[in-house]
Amino acid sequence: MASVRELRGCHTQGRTVDEARRRIREAMGLFIDNVRTAKIVDNVKLPAHARKAISAYAKLRKKADENDRRAAAAARRAVRVLRGRRLKMSARDAAEFLGLSHQRIHQLAHE
Repeated sequence: MASVRELRGCHTQGRTVDEARRRIREAMGLFIDNVRTAKIVDNVKLPAHARKAISAYAKLRKKADENDRRAAAAARRAVRVLRGRRLKMSARDAAEFLGLSHQRIHQLAHE
C-alpha cells in the first residue's frame, strides 16, 4: 500500500514496491498538476521480524566483506612469497598450493 499524507485520499496499492511507487505517482496526478517533478520519499514500514532479519543479514554481509578483503590480501602475500626470489615457484605450482587458477595467480601478482 502507498499513500501521500499531504494529500488526503491519495493512496493506492501494488503487487511490488516498484509498482506501488509507479501507481502512487499516477494517483498524485489526480491531485496535483506537477506530478512529474514531485519528489517521492519512501517510508516503508516493515514488521519487526523482517527488520530484524534484514539487520542480521547486513551485519553478516559486512563481516563477510571484511573477511573477503583480508583473504584477498593474504592471497596476494602468499603469491609474493611463493613466486618471490627465494622460491621462484611457477604460477601453476603456486595455483595448486593455493587452490586457485594460474590466471588468478597472475592477477594477484600484478595487483
